[in-house]
Amino acid sequence: MTLNIGKEITALQKMTIPDLRQKYTEAFGESTTSRHKQFLIRRIIWRLQANREGGLSDRARQRAKDLAVDSDIRLTAPREIAVSPTDLTSVSTIQLSQDNRLPMSGAIITRQYKGEMIEVRVLPRGFEYAGEVYRTLSAVAKKVTGTHWNGYHFFKLGKKGHAYGRKEG
Repeated sequence: MTLNIGKEITALQKMTIPDLRQKYTEAFGESTTSRHKQFLIRRIIWRLQANREGGLSDRARQRAKDLAVDSDIRLTAPREIAVSPTDLTSVSTIQLSQDNRLPMSGAIITRQYKGEMIEVRVLPRGFEYAGEVYRTLSAVAKKVTGTHWNGYHFFKLGKKGHAYGRKEG
């Protein structure tokens, strides 16, 4: 009896993942953890073809053996290494900004000024505005306005990073 590949594929595509996993177990004699539908369908079809048509030829099997002899194949599974949870944990320190009015590094401070939205990224050591890095918020405010401003007041940063008064929008 010949295998109608198109019919088998259509039938498998209509199956759910649990049904495909069951079919896989029937075809291979072992269960799978895969939930990838296309992978399961391909493997099942391959196994059905191999079972009905005899699998690899003797010549192909011999060639595979010859290739395996020349390659560096692990013959035994690697031993499990006992790893304690502390070995998986890395400890490092992060440097927080000394001024509690600033948000964390990577945050973006915004301010509407003369119809333009000003966006400044907080860096570990400085501030980035328009592709340039500035040491202080006051330097950014001066660049934007052309006059000296206290950077915290210009960007309305109060205690612990909260804005003064109303929100900009």
